[in-house]
Amino acid sequence: MKEKKIKVMLAEDDQNLGMLLKEYLIAKGYDTDLYIDGEKAYYGFINNHFDICILDVMMPKKDGFTLAKDIRLNNKDLPIIFLTAKSMKQDVFEGFKSGADDYISKPFSMEELLFRIEAILRRTRKDAVKEELTVFQLGAFTFDSHRQILANSKLNTETKLTTKESDLLKLLCMHANEILERNYALKAIWYDDNYFNARSMDVYITKLRKYLKEESGIEIINVHGKGYKLVM
Repeated sequence: MKEKKIKVMLAEDDQNLGMLLKEYLIAKGYDTDLYIDGEKAYYGFINNHFDICILDVMMPKKDGFTLAKDIRLNNKDLPIIFLTAKSMKQDVFEGFKSGADDYISKPFSMEELLFRIEAILRRTRKDAVKEELTVFQLGAFTFDSHRQILANSKLNTETKLTTKESDLLKLLCMHANEILERNYALKAIWYDDNYFNARSMDVYITKLRKYLKEESGIEIINVHGKGYKLVM
C-alpha cells in the first residue's frame, strides 16, 4: 500500500517565492497547497487536513501571527513554521507566543527549510507515540503520569506530584537519554517561553531532582544552551 504523502500548507504572499517553495516541496515528495494571503490560508485550513503549516508573517488580510493563533484555537498540535524577513527578538517571541514550532528568517536556503520540516515531523511523530504511555520506570521509581504519582519500590514511598511537576517529568521521560529542548518544554507545558516561565521551570527541575536523588542511576542534567537530559 502506497504511503500517504505529508500535506503542507504554505502561506506566502510573494507569489514568485511561493511557487518556488511549492515546486521544491512537491519535488521532495510533499503534497503542498499554496495560499497567497492569510484569509485564504485560514479557509484552506478549515477545509483540508494538513500535517504541517509554513506561514509567512507579513501577509495581507490576515498576518501570519494572527493566522497561527486561529489555527491553534482549532488544532493545538499542528506543527507551524514561520517564514519572515523580520529577525528582531520581539518578533521571534511573538512568533513563539502565537504557537510556532520553529522560525526561519529570510533569506534562507531551500535545504534549510527542508531540514527544519523533517526535524519537526520526526519529533512530533515520536511524541505522538510516546504520548500514549502513562507509566514509566526510572530505576526503583515508577512514575504514573495519569495519577501523578512517583513511587519508590525500595523505600516503599509514594509522592503525589503537582500537575506541572508531572507534565515536566513526563516530557523528560518521553525524551529519556535525549536532550529535551528548553523552549520546546516551555511551549508544551506553559504555552509561552517568556523569562518568568523559564525561571518557574527551573524551580520544578530542582524539585524533580530532589525527588529522584535517592536513585543513583537517575539524573537530570543541564545541557548548556539547549535544555535538559534525563539520564538513566
